Amino acid sequence: MKFSEQWLRSWVNPQATRDELVARLSMAGLEVDSVEGAAGQFSGIVVGEVLSTEQHPDADKLRVCQVSNGSESFQVVCGAPNVRPGLKIPFAMIGAELPGDFKIKKAKLRGVESNGMLCSAAELQISEDHDGLMELPGDAPVGEDIRAYLNLDDASIEVDLTPNRGDCLSLAGLAREVGALYNTPVTRPEIAAVAASHEQVLPVEVVASKACPRYLGRVLRNVDLSKPSPLWMVERLRRSGVRSIDAAVDVTNYVMLELGQPMHAFDLNELNGGIRVRMAEEGEKLVLLDGQEVSLRADTLVIADHQRALAIAGVMGGEHSGVSDKTRDLFLESAFFDTISVAGKARSYGLHTDASHRYERGVDSQLARQAMERATQLLLDIVGGEAGPIIDVTSQDDLPNIAPITLRADRVEQMLGLKIEDQEITRLLSALGLGVTADGESRWQVTVPSHRFDISLEVDLIEELARLYGYNHLPVRYPQARLAPQAKSEAQVELPALRRLLVARGYQEAITYSFIDPKQFALFNPGVEPLLLANPISADMAAMRSSLWPGLIKALEHNLNRQQSRVRLFESGLRFVGQLEGLKQEAMLAGVVCGSRLPEGWAHGREAVDFFDLKADVEALLASAGAGDAFSFVPGEHPALHPGQTARIEREGRLVGFMGAIHPELAKKLGLDQPVFMFELVLSEVAQGRMPAFAELSRFPEVRRDFALVVDREVPAASLLGLIRETAGEWLTDLRLFDVYHGKGIDPHRKSIAVGLTWQHPSRTLNDDEVSTTTQTILTSLEQRFNATLRN
Repeated sequence: MKFSEQWLRSWVNPQATRDELVARLSMAGLEVDSVEGAAGQFSGIVVGEVLSTEQHPDADKLRVCQVSNGSESFQVVCGAPNVRPGLKIPFAMIGAELPGDFKIKKAKLRGVESNGMLCSAAELQISEDHDGLMELPGDAPVGEDIRAYLNLDDASIEVDLTPNRGDCLSLAGLAREVGALYNTPVTRPEIAAVAASHEQVLPVEVVASKACPRYLGRVLRNVDLSKPSPLWMVERLRRSGVRSIDAAVDVTNYVMLELGQPMHAFDLNELNGGIRVRMAEEGEKLVLLDGQEVSLRADTLVIADHQRALAIAGVMGGEHSGVSDKTRDLFLESAFFDTISVAGKARSYGLHTDASHRYERGVDSQLARQAMERATQLLLDIVGGEAGPIIDVTSQDDLPNIAPITLRADRVEQMLGLKIEDQEITRLLSALGLGVTADGESRWQVTVPSHRFDISLEVDLIEELARLYGYNHLPVRYPQARLAPQAKSEAQVELPALRRLLVARGYQEAITYSFIDPKQFALFNPGVEPLLLANPISADMAAMRSSLWPGLIKALEHNLNRQQSRVRLFESGLRFVGQLEGLKQEAMLAGVVCGSRLPEGWAHGREAVDFFDLKADVEALLASAGAGDAFSFVPGEHPALHPGQTARIEREGRLVGFMGAIHPELAKKLGLDQPVFMFELVLSEVAQGRMPAFAELSRFPEVRRDFALVVDREVPAASLLGLIRETAGEWLTDLRLFDVYHGKGIDPHRKSIAVGLTWQHPSRTLNDDEVSTTTQTILTSLEQRFNATLRN
């Protein structure tokens, strides 16, 4: 929003310098982008009048002019194409200084003496127009200083507003803010209703009332658009960044800048039947005012007559119904369009206009009639004519309605860190046009006016108080917190400790997306319906993961494709099982490995990692909380894992995870040409352990016995070890599986498992009879349950 400082001060004039005003606006959230003078620095330039012109004797493009400064006349040589007798222009007399330290001196041009210079707007840095002399109104007082006559000791201030502050896209809104900031009264121009002098109306039908809740129209007859806009209006428009075109367009632009209500003027004689506010027909054509032809979409609100579309509502009018110097009758439009309905429409057609900029940010729904009266009066004053009655088509049910908001003083103090007096709160909010009614002690009911569509909550009101009070006046307080130590369970191992353990075993942590490709979901979970996102980032990230494996496999592929032959990755995160109703979110810990067992080195070979390498890593995780013996590995099945190399991981009968080699068919589909092993565990089960307990070290000797047992090949070693622990007695301190053999000397259907058992008594030495009795009990139990025999 660009505006003239003098124009603003005609509404509200605080006792503040320009720099102070600019700084205060920026601190209040209305950031000032630039401040530019209304004209360059110059002196000695007055209003001059061209008395006569003659052709230069030696130059076809030069004229010898007689110019009056009100008291005497001067001969001036001029080459401007628009110089003519009777023209009033800026006249730089001898001794005048122009912008750029250019001083006017007596000179000769092609042998003819010239006593001064006639100036263009560009030469005075008033505008960029350098096509000819700057033409002044016919009633300009000859001899008056041009700077005083045009009020050029002014500045154009440009404010960069955030999208929620559409209420400040007008002089009225800015004046309201400045008045509230400085506690200064605002003087609004008096806007009186214009009585109708004829009864002609144009029928108005609003078909799309939700998109256009309010539409006002008025017929103005017998206007004379050959009359120019007054200088004061042209200058205010120019200093606001708007070019003067003709009186009708200038007035609608002026009202938009002054009050914030975009308006449009149609040539009444180009309208057929009446106005219809409707949605466009798909593919309907419209030639806009800039000459561009657009093909309209069905979701675009248009202003139309009974034959064709006339304008894109809230964006730009059509060329066919636009006003021209031949226009004698006008139809003025002032409407409120729903913000959502018009948002993005201008951009979708490659357009951006002052009207669309305001409608997309919100326009006061109650402003249309006031703007209509203001525009009518200005047009009658400038171009004459006769005004008809206002046609007002309003759908009250579709107009915005903001409920009153309760504001509490204690909440203000809590959020801002200081106490603002009740009277000051009432004053600050009332200055913004909000209705403030006491509702008990230090409590108010606040009615939000129609121009503040960005306020709907108590915190919005508190933000307004902070802005007006001044952010730089709010106290600086450091946050306070109770830092008492919290109790930690010694039976619980924290996730960082598990991460460190895996890193120490050669893994690197990966962080992948929680959403994956539905096709990849189906590969790992065939037959399971994924939880799909309603608004995914992309098509290949549309399903919530039910396992951490898809993301880890994708990361593994990324590394393998970049010549990383040995990859070990782990991740901790949530998996999502089921649909929205009954959705289960569970924290998991997963990992993948492939490549060589150990990093390349001279001290070892390059054996590939296998199932048991991964099992060792998983066992280390399970044992980290001190409850490793609570877990068991049993043969299992999983659609993503190899049928013969899959283990269910259970804790006291509960499934807590899976591990194994990737399924060959899945590996083929993923393009993996080497063995890959994976594990996934429920994090809460891994982290929960046992409370550590102290046990005194025994001073007495250990006793060890080793057995080589021959059992059927289908018998799991874990089952043997479990039975041994059950029957070995309370003094068993260590049980190790140190060899597995099948081959020559062993029945092809059986295998040899060698185990070592160690006993130690805490208070005495064990004798041979006790150990022999225990070992015999163990062997008998193994033979009865597993048909196990000692190997010869």
